[in-house]
Amino acid sequence: MFKKILIANRGEITVRIIKACQEMGISTAAVYSEADRNSLHVQMADEAVCIGPAPAIESYLNQERVIQVAHQMKAEAIHPGYGFLAENADFARKCEQENIIFIGPNSKALRLVGDKIRSRQTMEKAGIPIIPGMKSLPSAISEFKRAAQRIGYPVMIKASAGGGGKGMRIVYEEKELKSSLEAGMREAKSAFGDESVYLEKYIEEPRHVEFQALADNHGNVVHLFERECSIQRRHQKIVEETPSPALTPALRAKMGETAKKVIEVSGYNNAGTVEFLLDKNKNFYFLEVNARLQVEHPVTELTTGVDLVHQQVSIAAGENLSFSQDVLRQKGHSIECRIYAEDPFNNFLPCSGKVLFLKEPAGPGVRHDSGIYSGCEVPIYYDPILAKLIVWAENRKLACQRMINALNDYVILGMKTTIDFLQDVIRHPQFKAGKTTTGFITRYFDKWEGKKKSEKNLEIALIASAFESLSGHLPRKKGKALLEEMFSPWKSLGKWRIGGK
Repeated sequence: MFKKILIANRGEITVRIIKACQEMGISTAAVYSEADRNSLHVQMADEAVCIGPAPAIESYLNQERVIQVAHQMKAEAIHPGYGFLAENADFARKCEQENIIFIGPNSKALRLVGDKIRSRQTMEKAGIPIIPGMKSLPSAISEFKRAAQRIGYPVMIKASAGGGGKGMRIVYEEKELKSSLEAGMREAKSAFGDESVYLEKYIEEPRHVEFQALADNHGNVVHLFERECSIQRRHQKIVEETPSPALTPALRAKMGETAKKVIEVSGYNNAGTVEFLLDKNKNFYFLEVNARLQVEHPVTELTTGVDLVHQQVSIAAGENLSFSQDVLRQKGHSIECRIYAEDPFNNFLPCSGKVLFLKEPAGPGVRHDSGIYSGCEVPIYYDPILAKLIVWAENRKLACQRMINALNDYVILGMKTTIDFLQDVIRHPQFKAGKTTTGFITRYFDKWEGKKKSEKNLEIALIASAFESLSGHLPRKKGKALLEEMFSPWKSLGKWRIGGK
C-alpha cells in the first residue's frame, strides 16, 4: 500500500479523499493555488504546497508543476479527484513515465473513453446501443451543418474531452449552430484545454441513468448498480439518487451487464461510470464513460456499503477486488443534493465571498461532504460547488422527507446558495412521484421565485447560531504547511460585538 498520496485537486472532493487516506493510514500532500491558501483541504492535509496563481491553467491544470511537487513531496501516487486533470490522458501518461501511480484508469483506456468519438466507434463495434451522431471530429462549420442535417434537429453539441456538462449546447435550428459551436468550443477549451466538439442527436425528455463500475488490474469487473441523475440545470446534475425509480429488476440487470461490457471492451481499470440515456419506452443508449470518481458517488456508497475511494486506492496499489458481482446488494434509498454558491434569483450566477457562518445538518442517515467552514473565502475562479448533502433511508419516501428536513437545517450565511431552491425541487409532487427527466427543471422551475429572506432575519440567524455551535464547524487539524497560520474561531467571524449600536 502507498505511504503518501498527492491529491491534485481542491475543495470538497479533496477533503473527501484526505479522509479516506487517513482511514487507510496513508499520508496526504495537498496542492493549492494562491486563492486557496486558507482552504479547508489545505488545512487538513499532512503537507501542502502552493503550485501557482489563482487561474486553474496556471495552477491545478499545470501538469509539470503537479508532477514536480509529487516528486518533491515523495508521493508514490496522485489522486486527481474529479475535474481538472482527472480525465486527462496526457497527464496520466506523464505519471506513468515518471513512475508515479495515477489513481484512475491507465492512459490508454483513458484516451479511448475520453475521446467521445473513438469511444462511440468502439461501443458500436461491440454491439452496444449508441445515440445517433458524428463519428469523426470535423474542423469546418460546413461539416457540422451537413452532419446536423443528416442527424436531424435538435442536436446536442458536446465536448470530445471531459464531461460535467461543460461545452454542451442544444441546437434546434441551423441559424443557431455557428454561434452555439463557438460558445461550446470556448467553454470546452477553458474546462479541458481541448476545444474539440461533436454533434449527437438530442433525445428529448429522457432519463439520465448511470452505472458505477469498478475494474481491478487483474480482469475482475463489477458494477455497483445505478444512479438516477435526471435532475439537471444547464446539463449539470444537481440532484442524484439510487435506486432509480424508473428501473425494473430485469432492466437494471440488463443495463448493469451492458455497463460491464463497456468497461471490458475499453480495457478500463479503476473506478468509472458508464452513462446511459433512457427514453420513455425504456430503450437505453450508451452516452459516455466518466473516467473518474463522480461527484455523486456517495449515494452508491450509502446503499452498497462500499467505499469507492478506498477501492480506487486499493486497485491502484495492485490489489484484487475483494468482492464479486453476486454478493453486491443495494439496501434502502439515497439522495444527494449538490450545494452551489449560486444566486437562484439572478439566473444562478456564481457567487464568491466569505462564509460568515456554516451550520451543517446532522442526524441519522445524514452525510455532509464539504469543502468550506465558517470564515473561509470562496473564490471566483473555480466551479462554485461548496458541498454535497446526502441522505439515506429505508425507502424513497422517507429519504425525500429526510432530505427536506436536512436542507431546512442547513445554514450558510455570507453568500447566495441553492439550498432553498433544492428544497422546492425535492418537495415537488413530480419528484416525489419519481417522474423525473432531464427536462424537469426547465418544465417546473423555469420561473422559480422562491422566498427571499430579509437581511434582518439573516442577522438574527447569524447571532443566534454563532454562539450555539461555532467551534464544532471549524477545522480542528492543521497541516504542517500551515502551522504558522493558526486560526482563531473569533477571528473567523470578522468584526462583531454584543449589544450597542
